Amino acid sequence: MATQKFCLALDLKDDADLIAEYKELHQNIWPEIKKSIQDSGITVLDIYCTGNRLFMIIEGDENFSFEKKDKADAANEKVQEWETLMWKFQQALPWAKPGQKWILMDQIFQL
Repeated sequence: MATQKFCLALDLKDDADLIAEYKELHQNIWPEIKKSIQDSGITVLDIYCTGNRLFMIIEGDENFSFEKKDKADAANEKVQEWETLMWKFQQALPWAKPGQKWILMDQIFQL
């Protein structure tokens, strides 16, 4: 089974209380969110934080695509509720398009 790997970045609002609440929510994500991630073909999803900068690593199976995930998420009320809640904590990177959260990063080095 072929694995695809993607890295994405996003900033949180620079507020220690909001960052702590965001981290706490991610220690207990809603079961519907976990299911939507797994159903999309994502096999690994890790989020790292330094200060207010987030870094996400996604590994997906050969059936995973952002287009399919976006379409499924748009039709899932619980995912939309989660994403709306997340905007309380998140702020778009300066170069993001309007409404865009996580930005796909370009790989510039590999060993």
